[in-house]
Amino acid sequence: MAEPDEDEGKGRIRSVVVIVAVLAVMGALWWALALTRPLPPRVVVMSTGPEGSAFPGFAERYRAAFARVGIDLQLRPSAGSVENLARLKDPHSDVSIGFVEGGLADPDRDGDLVSLGALFYEPLWVFVRSTETQPKLGDFIGKRFSSGAEGSSTRAFSLRLLALNGIKSDVPLLAYSPQEAADRLVAGELDGATFMTSWDSPVIRQLSASPEVRLIGFPRADAYVALYPYFTKLVLPMGVGSLEKNLPSTDVQLIATKATLVVRKDLHPAIQYLLLNAATQIHGGPGIFQKAGQFPAAEAIDLPLSDHARTFYTSGKPFLQRYLPFWLAVLAGQLLVLLIPVVGVLYPILRLAPVIYGWSMRRRIFSLYGELKFLENELEKGGATDALRRRLDRLEARADHIHVPVTFRHLQYTLRLHIGLVRQRMG
Repeated sequence: MAEPDEDEGKGRIRSVVVIVAVLAVMGALWWALALTRPLPPRVVVMSTGPEGSAFPGFAERYRAAFARVGIDLQLRPSAGSVENLARLKDPHSDVSIGFVEGGLADPDRDGDLVSLGALFYEPLWVFVRSTETQPKLGDFIGKRFSSGAEGSSTRAFSLRLLALNGIKSDVPLLAYSPQEAADRLVAGELDGATFMTSWDSPVIRQLSASPEVRLIGFPRADAYVALYPYFTKLVLPMGVGSLEKNLPSTDVQLIATKATLVVRKDLHPAIQYLLLNAATQIHGGPGIFQKAGQFPAAEAIDLPLSDHARTFYTSGKPFLQRYLPFWLAVLAGQLLVLLIPVVGVLYPILRLAPVIYGWSMRRRIFSLYGELKFLENELEKGGATDALRRRLDRLEARADHIHVPVTFRHLQYTLRLHIGLVRQRMG
């Protein structure tokens, strides 16, 4: 009669443990899902730069790196860094990555943007049509001079430097793209042009080797660097443009800023790591102004470094991405984020479950001991009766048929032994 009750009690204990475990796991999963980001997007948009600058060429190499892992990096040409920055700040724009020169962003206004580090030097190049070995910029003020299109860093820095030197802002400046300005300068349709781009830019290679133009340097480069720390002093060696023609004919001092890779703060971490890994492959080699391994660099020129970039520069790629293909590493990382809290919840439950189960088994046996004690007390007070014998028989039957694991079987045998001792006293 009592065995079904015992099984029912045992089932209730198991049900409670299972319910508690399920609720705990569901709570842990909900918490993990709330913190887990979705998978990386399959399409990402980068704002690049104008034709003839270095940005489009580098962007194509980033696109190839993304294509190898199945992500479509779409490239949007622009007038330059100023327009790139505007696109990144525009909440209605789909651009989430862009090249921006140091010295143009404002951390107070651009709080939703972060930097992934410095990539390469971008000198301010001033080329003029002249036969003189060392022409002066002042001789070309007011002539046919191009300083880049609106939205370009070339125009922004050209106007800034003109103002620093006390030259009126109403000086007429044409707004040709880098390639068009270079072509017109070589053809004699311009007297001068400025370019804010790297040595790898096609137009800089073209003009540096052209005998029709001369490169004007910055003799006071140290002063610019002292006043504006985002500038760096560089020296273009004599003859590097053309050894045959010895162009330039002297060493030329330049001022340069550093191009940075800027992203929106909410860009998926996996995409940020992919950009950083590609940047290491693309910009990590030696160059005319840099040593191997100098770039990309963990430099926060205007904008703060992304937390993920800081981790990358300290520890390298995430552990899983070092050994697994990109998407497999991302999926495994997501699963780990989900499993860690689940394991954290299940582990103490699983550790506690045997204790609870052992306690429940002992409790079932000890409850029969309690009944046996009551019978023994009644025996001492009133002696043996048929009613006591029948109750002892039922108790013994329950003790014989109680289901306990082998681990607790010795308690069952001990209980039956004690029931036998009480039966002996009844006679």
